[in-house]
Amino acid sequence: MKALSFLVSALFFFSVASAQTLEGAWKLTHQDGQKVEDMEYIKVYQDDYFAFGAKQVKDNHFVGAGGGPFLYEEGKYLETLDFFTLDPSQVGKTNKYKLDWVNGKMVISSEINGKMLVEIWERLSDAKDDLTGNWVITGRKRGEEISRSTPGARRTVKILSGGRFQWIAFNSETKEFSGTGGGTYTAKGGKYIENITFFSRDDSRVGASLDFNYEVIDGEWHHSGLSSKGDPIYEIWTPYTIGYKK
Repeated sequence: MKALSFLVSALFFFSVASAQTLEGAWKLTHQDGQKVEDMEYIKVYQDDYFAFGAKQVKDNHFVGAGGGPFLYEEGKYLETLDFFTLDPSQVGKTNKYKLDWVNGKMVISSEINGKMLVEIWERLSDAKDDLTGNWVITGRKRGEEISRSTPGARRTVKILSGGRFQWIAFNSETKEFSGTGGGTYTAKGGKYIENITFFSRDDSRVGASLDFNYEVIDGEWHHSGLSSKGDPIYEIWTPYTIGYKK
């Protein structure tokens, strides 16, 4: 009987601990008590970084994006914005929230300008693969030559987790936003496939699929193939915490 009680307790602890990891992909289902149906907000967490992209469901029109480092400890949740298209003046600021778990869903709440904000997010997936991580571009290959760069305030980041990806090009000092895109992806056996579900520069690209080759060499992601315009590319992506130094 004691063994059974211990097993039940262990399983309960494991389920709670598992539910409290943010890493993976999430979808906003409710905001301030209202069901979110006409918009699609997808949020990806990985390696202490998050990014979200939003679009209109009816026509795939891009609505906005935001993201940056986050910290979650014992119900306290902090987001520091590296980019935020809906209000660029917020870039660089850290916002504090309360985070609760209800039936496996993430409930984020805060009082903003005297008004309570409550969001409910449902996990889509926490699956991992060869390319799960938060990456920053540090190199490109043209011909046989590889050019390297050290990311600064102006950088391009790509976050992959839970079968979802999002890339973002921005400047955290000037608060300039250059573009973003994202969707679902698969990475297996050296073949990387992106399925675009939102794209800030061209709504008509939604629904397109792009095939690439990939190889992880010394911890870096070597990405090659043809761009959305049909141009050959060879990019080198480094884990964000290594490639980007503040």
